[in-house]
Amino acid sequence: MPELDSKQSLPRKTCDHIFFVGFLGAGKSTLAKNLGRMFHRRYVDTDRLVERQQGMSVTQIFASEGESAFRRYETAILQDLALEQSLLVSCGGGIIETEQNIELMRDMGYVVHLDGDLEDSLRQIRRADTRPDFQSVNHARELFWHRLPRYQAVADMTIDIRRKSFTRVAYEVAELLLERDLL
Repeated sequence: MPELDSKQSLPRKTCDHIFFVGFLGAGKSTLAKNLGRMFHRRYVDTDRLVERQQGMSVTQIFASEGESAFRRYETAILQDLALEQSLLVSCGGGIIETEQNIELMRDMGYVVHLDGDLEDSLRQIRRADTRPDFQSVNHARELFWHRLPRYQAVADMTIDIRRKSFTRVAYEVAELLLERDLL
């Protein structure tokens, strides 16, 4: 989906959540936190919510119950978010792997795709052991190209994050969302 021009408006949704999607290391959690602080808006991270609910890390869930169980938990978390308003939601990199998750995000709010390079993402990953999707550089490359069209398809807005600081990305996203009266 092409980036929206600055004057184009978006239709209202059942909730007014802003969902941030993108590959591992794109800075989704940092962005949600920064925007939450800037605009005094609550932010959440779907991976952290699953961990809290299940009492295990994402890595432990993948190891003990498998990815399909994690995806079910992720869907349940999204369903719970329908009871709230005005959240900034950092989504796990694989949230777009489940069609129901895509439908839930579209119904509840607006999806912002943080579009970056694989190499940038790999540089941002400090601890591969905490990212069960990251098995090797080759696997990450395959996963990146598999997920990219899904991120693009779900996105209401796309932000190019290549060669930009987290601060610059936060300001660009804030400007885009303010122009559309979403913050």
